[in-house]
Amino acid sequence: MFENSITMATLPASDLERARRFWHDVLGLDPVRSDWGGDFYAVGGNGVLVYESQYAGTNKATALSIMTDDLDRDMAALRAKGVAFHDYDLPGLTTTDGVVDMDGERGAWFDDSEGNIIALAQPTRVTMDEARGMLSAAGA
Repeated sequence: MFENSITMATLPASDLERARRFWHDVLGLDPVRSDWGGDFYAVGGNGVLVYESQYAGTNKATALSIMTDDLDRDMAALRAKGVAFHDYDLPGLTTTDGVVDMDGERGAWFDDSEGNIIALAQPTRVTMDEARGMLSAAGA
């Protein structure tokens, strides 16, 4: 099953034009394709579909995760564009200045223009190439 498949994240937007501005102005990405279904973006070699839906922003869990080689750099760039990061004080997960240090990973979360929660993660025990290899092996 799924021997010849592609995985794509799907994010709802209550206002597709506002979402398109966020993806362009904040994330620096433009759609690689747009059609009646929405806008398709390429992020880290994977597809992300942003489509119009009245249910945008209702998910209170992480909707998209982006692994990075430099969490501090990317957080600073996003903060410079007005992004605010979540702070959490939960059992087993506490952030300091928006960042959690977990076993083998540092992470942070923010909302897109539509209320979808996006996570940034930086592996601390493996390189990005090793992380890519693990993900590739998991799909093999």
